[in-house]
Amino acid sequence: MNIPKLEIGDLTSPLAIVQGGMGVGISMSKLASAVADEGGIGVISAAMTGIEEPDVRENAVQANIRTLKQEIIKAKEATKGVLGVNIMVALTNFADLVKTSIEEKIDIIFSGAGLPLNLPQYLKKGSTTKLVPIVSSARAAGLICKKWLAKFDYLPDAFVVEGPKAGGHLGFKEEQLEDPKFSLENLVREVIDIVKTFEAQVKKKIPVIAAGGIFTGADIHKFIKMGAAGVQLGTRFVATHECDADDGFKQAYVKANKEDLVVIKSPVGMPGRALRNDFIDAVNIGKKKPFRCLYHCIKTCEQKKSPYCIALALARAKKGAFKHGFAFAGENAWRVNKIISVKELMSILQTEFSLAAG
Repeated sequence: MNIPKLEIGDLTSPLAIVQGGMGVGISMSKLASAVADEGGIGVISAAMTGIEEPDVRENAVQANIRTLKQEIIKAKEATKGVLGVNIMVALTNFADLVKTSIEEKIDIIFSGAGLPLNLPQYLKKGSTTKLVPIVSSARAAGLICKKWLAKFDYLPDAFVVEGPKAGGHLGFKEEQLEDPKFSLENLVREVIDIVKTFEAQVKKKIPVIAAGGIFTGADIHKFIKMGAAGVQLGTRFVATHECDADDGFKQAYVKANKEDLVVIKSPVGMPGRALRNDFIDAVNIGKKKPFRCLYHCIKTCEQKKSPYCIALALARAKKGAFKHGFAFAGENAWRVNKIISVKELMSILQTEFSLAAG
């Protein structure tokens, strides 16, 4: 038995695997197009795409829009597969990035880090872009469905349910991260149940995609058997040749031990899962990393009180400069032991899935 296909409206991905959108600069056109080419859904992260542009200090909004546009065009030229963009609701220029993605006819917008309650308002007549919120509870999924239905007569084209084992910013309080009540298994079941009531109401299929801590083909099989339509993986795709990060960033995953995975308090006010290093240790003992804010990229960030700039820290780590930054990573990053191609990774996941399916 093979990994099934994933249908989102009239879009079909040959494999029910979504590559998680990872900022700043970790999943751009190179990784996204490679994943899409192998039958998954490749995703570009829209978080501070223009951070390396020469005019980013004077003209951050335009630098980010311009770079996102270029990345979508490059990805589309490289593959005929399904492509998405991940746009965090918390981004200051959320609306600009959504409009740009729709104008460029991206297949899917994935949107989390806040509730995208007004996302359908950006669709124009004839738009084909699918809208997929990322949620961490059934309550959030229900709220989005009610709001979208009442205000726009539109329901999400799918949901990604992200559990507490994910990398990066997490939609949970720190004390919930180890609470079995908030396990991905429970969250997926609860979201599937709430989505069913809306599906019946408007006769529209809303696939539920499980995310956060999924590492093997056996994990994929488990969630699909449970009723999920597909899965999202981030960490596994970092450890690929095609990932847009520097090799030093990828090697940090390969060298990581289980105890290196830590939950930090991000300057944007959310907990985040990262690989512990000297930079994080220095921040934890109260050392500030002086910076000049490039651009108030995340609404909830209090730049004047922040001990460091998260966008700069992530951008520097992406280049392998860990003295000045750190890497976000999922709870299973320590299980990565080598860098492989996207093609090989997909083949491994397929084999593991088949074995689990018996």
